[in-house]
Amino acid sequence: MPANLTPQYLEADRKFREAKTPQDKLEALEEMMATIPKHKGTEKMRAMIKTNISKFKAALQARPAGARRGPSFHVERSGAGQVAVIGPPNSGKSSLIAALTGAQPEVGDYPYTTRTPAPYMMKFENILIQLVDTPPIAPEDVESDVVEVVKAADAVLFVIDLADQDSADAVDKLLADLKDRRVELVAPDHPLPGERSQFVKRTIAPANKSDAPSAGDNFGFLQEYFGGRLSLRQVSARRGDGLEELRREIFAFLDIIRAYSKTPGKKPSLDDPFSLRQGTTVGEMARAVHKDFVEKFKYARVWRRDSLQGQMVNRDFVLEDGDVVELHI
Repeated sequence: MPANLTPQYLEADRKFREAKTPQDKLEALEEMMATIPKHKGTEKMRAMIKTNISKFKAALQARPAGARRGPSFHVERSGAGQVAVIGPPNSGKSSLIAALTGAQPEVGDYPYTTRTPAPYMMKFENILIQLVDTPPIAPEDVESDVVEVVKAADAVLFVIDLADQDSADAVDKLLADLKDRRVELVAPDHPLPGERSQFVKRTIAPANKSDAPSAGDNFGFLQEYFGGRLSLRQVSARRGDGLEELRREIFAFLDIIRAYSKTPGKKPSLDDPFSLRQGTTVGEMARAVHKDFVEKFKYARVWRRDSLQGQMVNRDFVLEDGDVVELHI
């Protein structure tokens, strides 16, 4: 007997597969149980969901209640991509994150306000991108744990202080120290090697405090000093200068596309896209929608702005940002 799964159940199933923490997985399972049709064709599925709910509840209850021995520098991934935000002391990292996300990280006019990495979500149009605030790094004392956060991230924002006339020397030393630790920061248009012996991270360098009195002269010097090594952008977290452009650039250098799933005969929901890597095919999107769709896939229809209007495509068709995909199984 066919399961006849509802769109609500399929959405909950997607949340479960994309969940990163046991608590999120448990919540998705409970939503699956609440939305799955109740008939003979779903008996085994409902039994499996109940079993998984019990397992996750038991695992969460078994967690020790005691405090951790020290700070954890592992940050659970969330959203369409993860960007590590680094910089020298008092460069304005936390202020910039607050301006980009609307969150309220601890901000102070003194160095080392940020003591442990903390994630915040930045909205770009209809998706969320995770920004990870990190403790400030100084050339003489680069924390190895912070380097690990940078290695795990998809990309980097390297915040520079335009109010500090000595920032170029400090940034230059930091770039060299990171490279010694097998982390190389490159411009967004730099090609990434397939096989690499070190961690190469696409990087934008927001030059913060563009509203400072000497900012213009300092920015010109930084551009001349670093040449093509850093992709510099003038911004002001306090005044909001350049922040919309920066959001768009962060989205662009993550190599993300947004694709929308459409049910035959219905309009697509443009508020909840699938965030996929550039180069993703229709077949790979079908797997993201539901793992069973790959085997049952027959064909798809794709709408692409002004160029495609419901064109029939096969599983190898490469998607672009904004595509609407109607899967036929």
